[in-house]
Amino acid sequence: MTVRTLTRRTALAVVAGAASLVLAACGADGGDAGAHAAHGGSAATGAAGAATHNAQDVAFAQGMIPHHRQALEMARLAAGRASSPEVKDLAARIEKAQAPEIRTMTGWLKGWHEQVPAAGTDHAGHTGRDGMAGMPGMDHANHGGATGTPGAARMPGMMGDDDMAALRKATGRDFDTRFLSLMVEHHQGAVAMAATERGKGAYGPAKRAAAAIATAQSAEIAEMKRLLGESAG
Repeated sequence: MTVRTLTRRTALAVVAGAASLVLAACGADGGDAGAHAAHGGSAATGAAGAATHNAQDVAFAQGMIPHHRQALEMARLAAGRASSPEVKDLAARIEKAQAPEIRTMTGWLKGWHEQVPAAGTDHAGHTGRDGMAGMPGMDHANHGGATGTPGAARMPGMMGDDDMAALRKATGRDFDTRFLSLMVEHHQGAVAMAATERGKGAYGPAKRAAAAIATAQSAEIAEMKRLLGESAG
């Protein structure tokens, strides 16, 4: 065997080894690419399968948060002002139910990167309840969102500053009557807002929450009417 032949065989062996390494690397890259493609497909499927929401869902949460906040403000007055144990019990139940709902809806808005209503938007203004007439139920999705401040004055059933001031000053049986009368109207507004969400919303948890709100508050309306001595019908 000549030196030239030995050199040629050595060169061929080196080339073959390099080719094997290249093929192995390509195979590994192909496997990684396949894995990434599968992962990407899974992520895409997960995103496509994720719960979707629409503008009505945003409007519902942005409207119901200040609506609930006002109900809590009203309910917290009862402990020191109401004379009826039944009114005090009802107020405590309202607070227990609606405080967690505020937290839940706040979480939705943050998850959607939408504006959470600031505290202090809980009153309809100085016009009182008359300003709420003709508002069938928070079908105002176009005024919400990240660029707009939800308008409390557009929400049905919200009390005006005059109503709230009078309630704060009342005590005893006068408070009981005012509280029940105002809260009936407040609940009726919430039921109307819930009906709009159930009909036009897209986000499953929001629609289920709306159904629960409508059921619970309709029952409380009947209870409050009974306490007022009114017919539940």
